[in-house]
Amino acid sequence: MFGDLRLYTHPRILAILCLGFSSGLPLALTASTLGVWLTESGVSKAAIGLFAAAATPYALKFLWSPLIDGMPFPGLSKLLGRRRGWLVATQLALAGTLVLLGLADPAINPWLTAVMALLVAIASASQDIVIDAYRVEILKPEQQGAGAAAAVLGYRLGMIASSAGALYLAAYAGWTIAYWLMAALMGIGMVAVLLSPEPNKIRESEKSDFLHWMRAHVLEPFTDFMQRPHWLVILLFIILYKLGDAFMGVMTNPFLIDIGFTKEQIASIVKLYGVIATIIGSVIGGALVFRWGAARSLWVCGIAHAVTNLMFVLQARAGADSGLLALSITLENISGGMGTSAFVAYLSGLTHARFTATQYALLSSLAAFGRTWLSTPSGWLAGKLGWEKFFLLAALLALPGLVLLLYLMKLNGHGPEKANDDDNDQHRYL
Repeated sequence: MFGDLRLYTHPRILAILCLGFSSGLPLALTASTLGVWLTESGVSKAAIGLFAAAATPYALKFLWSPLIDGMPFPGLSKLLGRRRGWLVATQLALAGTLVLLGLADPAINPWLTAVMALLVAIASASQDIVIDAYRVEILKPEQQGAGAAAAVLGYRLGMIASSAGALYLAAYAGWTIAYWLMAALMGIGMVAVLLSPEPNKIRESEKSDFLHWMRAHVLEPFTDFMQRPHWLVILLFIILYKLGDAFMGVMTNPFLIDIGFTKEQIASIVKLYGVIATIIGSVIGGALVFRWGAARSLWVCGIAHAVTNLMFVLQARAGADSGLLALSITLENISGGMGTSAFVAYLSGLTHARFTATQYALLSSLAAFGRTWLSTPSGWLAGKLGWEKFFLLAALLALPGLVLLLYLMKLNGHGPEKANDDDNDQHRYL
């Protein structure tokens, strides 16, 4: 079922694991972990929900992805190559903005905290543009499934470090020290970049004039995608597939604090303990993609994740029951890891080899749009509906994406339409 497990020990797959860690580290620090800090500081539920808007750069990164795709970073790209130069630059920016966020105090000035979180998100979204392109470009077609699993696993490990690790550190050393140490962990990704090769084939513009550059790096990537059958339906599916999960994610930690769990319990059960389940789910998801392809895997994993999310309805009734929380987190993280691996492989398979960074940024931005803006009313709804009805609604929000996926599978016989891209064999995962 798992194909050749030696794929997971390949140096390039291990590099993707480390870069996934660097990608996942900042997100919790501007989302769930920040939510605990905001809750402790007395910020209202409605305002915490609005803080999700700080992740807007993830939804808009396609706007500046052509610059990253088509231009070198001054100095660093000459020394390291275009992709690796941008990677080091964005990782340094992330370390710096995380230090600044650690100096903020939401109890005194929540608006300044929001601005600092926005700066972290801009640097993080820029790093993601390069990481996603780099992953697709350095891996062979048969490595894409393992690469997606490694990226998800590293991403989750980064989130564990910045959630469980940050919560432990905040409990014993304060929030500023916690955020500063998270900034230091960006060094893991930098070491991976310095030890890894530059992709062999990165498209260079044949002419240097501005109009040609705009056509090659802005117009062509988008027109190429729009030539594919059912492209509008595919984009809508990408927006909605993770909506229910994103809706829950904003309010999970405030919910657990509200019903009586401590930061230490959240760190131990939700974050640290949950990493085992996530590892299992990520590997299973990569194996399912290898065997079934992305479309069928997305369908199975999406249903499983919607069902396991209903465990939080039981948790709302039971209160601060550690045993039930451990079971809920185990099931939710396994299904979530499965679905994310399949989703990453799916997005990777949709990109054309000539426009990797720009097209992947567009697709992942649409996914982030659902996570960011469509989930901003979550705090207000949690206050109006109560926790049980809120989590029931969040589970039901998975249905629109699953319906669209089923529609695409029926249209194309096996899943979303492959691109007309003879030189990009990774589309076999679709």
